[in-house]
Amino acid sequence: MVDVTVVVPHHGDPAPTQALLAQLAAQTHPARLVVADDASPIPFPDVDGVEVVRRSTNGGFGANVNSGAAVASGDAILVLNSDLTVEPTFVADMVAAAQRHPRRVLSPRVVDEAGREAWTGRAFPRVRHQVAAWLTPLARWRGTTAWHRAVGHDVRAHGAGGEVEVDWVVGAAMWIPLADFRAAGGFDERFFMNSEEIDLQRRLRARGVRSVALRAPTVVHAGGGSSPSASRRRWLVDGELRYADKWGARRRLQAGLAAATGVNLLVNAGRRAAGRDVRPLEVARTELSMIRGRR
Repeated sequence: MVDVTVVVPHHGDPAPTQALLAQLAAQTHPARLVVADDASPIPFPDVDGVEVVRRSTNGGFGANVNSGAAVASGDAILVLNSDLTVEPTFVADMVAAAQRHPRRVLSPRVVDEAGREAWTGRAFPRVRHQVAAWLTPLARWRGTTAWHRAVGHDVRAHGAGGEVEVDWVVGAAMWIPLADFRAAGGFDERFFMNSEEIDLQRRLRARGVRSVALRAPTVVHAGGGSSPSASRRRWLVDGELRYADKWGARRRLQAGLAAATGVNLLVNAGRRAAGRDVRPLEVARTELSMIRGRR
């Protein structure tokens, strides 16, 4: 028997979290259930069989998971976004995967509500990946393997590929050995939202704990349940800059993104001249404000 604590970070509408907890309560493999309430504007209600950890301030994803993990017990934590749908054997399947891949961070296969598979396995960020993702002219090739490679997606871990070791897996659903999580110091709480799981997995790798993208089980991720869309891109860039600052590439990243913004400005100017509804200078100013970021 493997003892697992499921940690569900919560902020906002309780309904998705409650729906996930109902699915977790019906699992074929028992798990301890912990909800970490990140000073939600709608406090998460008490639920039988669920331990609710209530934070007094909103610290973001990593800080919230740390609060839940602080009361965790057992062999591993299973960190799950609140907007997931899982099958009754999900925890048992993750336990079986952990027995095949001991002392590893694991991600299940993740699909959206239309069945499209997410790119859960990725390479550690390099400036070239982030610049490629920033360039508007490349967006027309988003559906190609070449584009996914260019932005740092590990194509071996997608589609017809098999279980594969990757640099890092996305944080929507992660199995993490609890002892190693604590030994590594948990999530760095200076990250508010985005890139905190990359930083953690980089530190875990230094301890010999690598990451594996699984082909089963599969979870459905509704997406968007944990962050307002207006904030998402700025949080993404803030996280990338924080990661680059910590791991030594902030200035190169800012220079690369600024150069890409210049290219985007020229392309958008051409699109506007062709009659498209786009405001090139406004877009460029917004991008540059994000690139300057906060320390």
